[in-house]
Amino acid sequence: MQMSDSGMLTQSLPDRDAELEVLRECVEAALDTAQRGGAEGAEVNANSQAGLSVAVRLGEIETLEHHRDRGIAISVYLGKRKGSASSADLRPDAIRDCVQNALDIARYTEEDACNGLPDRDRLATEFPDLDLWHPRNLDVGAAIARALECEEAGRADPRISNSEGASVNIHAGLSVQGNSAGFVGFNSGTRYDQSCVLVAGDGENMQRDYWYDSRRCFDDLEAAQVTGAEAARRTVSRLGASQRPTAQVPVMFSPMVARGLIAHLVSAVSGSALYRNASFLKDALGEPLFPDWLSVTENPMLPRAPGSCAFDGEGVATRQRKLVNGGTLEGYVLSSYSARRLGLETTGNAGGVHNLTLEGVMTPQDELLGMMDTGLLVTELMGQGVNIVTGDYSRGASGFWVEGGEIIHPVEEMTIAGNLRNMFAAIRAVGDDIDDRANIQAGSILIDHMTVAGR
Repeated sequence: MQMSDSGMLTQSLPDRDAELEVLRECVEAALDTAQRGGAEGAEVNANSQAGLSVAVRLGEIETLEHHRDRGIAISVYLGKRKGSASSADLRPDAIRDCVQNALDIARYTEEDACNGLPDRDRLATEFPDLDLWHPRNLDVGAAIARALECEEAGRADPRISNSEGASVNIHAGLSVQGNSAGFVGFNSGTRYDQSCVLVAGDGENMQRDYWYDSRRCFDDLEAAQVTGAEAARRTVSRLGASQRPTAQVPVMFSPMVARGLIAHLVSAVSGSALYRNASFLKDALGEPLFPDWLSVTENPMLPRAPGSCAFDGEGVATRQRKLVNGGTLEGYVLSSYSARRLGLETTGNAGGVHNLTLEGVMTPQDELLGMMDTGLLVTELMGQGVNIVTGDYSRGASGFWVEGGEIIHPVEEMTIAGNLRNMFAAIRAVGDDIDDRANIQAGSILIDHMTVAGR
């Protein structure tokens, strides 16, 4: 940290160009050492992270953390044997030792015919500016003031009885990725987050909820008072929650939980699950999965978006594509290794997907309630009752009971159950209230019927 003109501590983010040059030199040194050590192939990622985290509670500073880290990860190939090592030390001797460790590990591993670098013709050669780098040397005092302002706005509601705190986080990340096939790629990105967690009521009638915002650019963050006020609104709206009798009714997932349904889809079509025969969507490519008006698209080139990147974790070029097209499963999520295991081609998803969005007929959220008529609006899910092998789905849920298209009262301690394949097919509508703060961007999802178990 450094002192600003006002005398306040300032979070100093790295100079991007200078830091990337340091990381590039580390990558080149590691690749050269690996090749001189006998590696037939090598891939290296060097990264630098810096950030500031402020947390307050009940009007007092609770934590103030500054971090700045560097690291390097190296994988080498001796024939079809692979060895990997990593280090938080970027000095030349440490990099040489790290490469040697990877080589030593490779000599003792079993051969795997699917190991190896990506095919050269799949490596990224174009690197558009995705508008992900928005550094701001935020005064620590200003960050504290913003967190306090956020919590104060939430606590202004007299029904709020306690606070678990508010936080402001600043993060900047830089990385250079390279391999012995000649690929070198640069990544840089910033992220700014704020959140507030509140408690309403007292005794046995207590409820907890939260709200947050997260953006690439600080100026895109909603006002701190908005985050605090929304946390309060969500919390007090849960007061008086009760159980409902068990029934088969429509269920609507609010945007923050709806993206979890799409995450289950991603898990089921990911290479590691497929080649292990551990997915209910094994061999489902080309089969109807969603209604024919709904598609799921991967958009890696969206400006300022959370998951944007021109290349994946192996340097393979990313591209826009439809995972689900007109309801039909059209693509898997594959790295080079998992693709080889399946006899397919990589999809540029080593490390995960890049900005999944729902496309089709988008319905206003208030109209969705009318379409549901009577059922459960889910705003929070609990537990891990999802079996990707069978698709069976059973999770604890809380939210709101809806009758005649109107929210009647909050509910809690409910369980919703079904099967993911049946749930996907039973999607009746998708809302236009899209939550764009995460890598999976979805609006509300209305499912025709599920088992809702309560008292």
